[in-house]
Amino acid sequence: MASRRSRSAQATSSRITDEQIADLLAKLQALLPEHRIRSADRVSAAEVLQDACNHIRSLQREVDGLSGRLAQLLAMTDSCNAQAAVIRSLLK
Repeated sequence: MASRRSRSAQATSSRITDEQIADLLAKLQALLPEHRIRSADRVSAAEVLQDACNHIRSLQREVDGLSGRLAQLLAMTDSCNAQAAVIRSLLK
């Protein structure tokens, strides 16, 4: 019986509270560019999470595009070029 109480106390203490969830959602919402504009509006947690996922996908597409562009530029530069050598060393 004592071990059951102990486990129950551990589960209760390790649970995140509604207040903590609300605080984390507010912080996440503040990081999203589209939410900074309308931060006064009441937005559901699901909407904040969906917007965060969409923003991360958008950032990933941007990184992919920039990586491709950088690869093109490096391919066009002289392999003996000191600046190109520095960039290549940073990308490894």
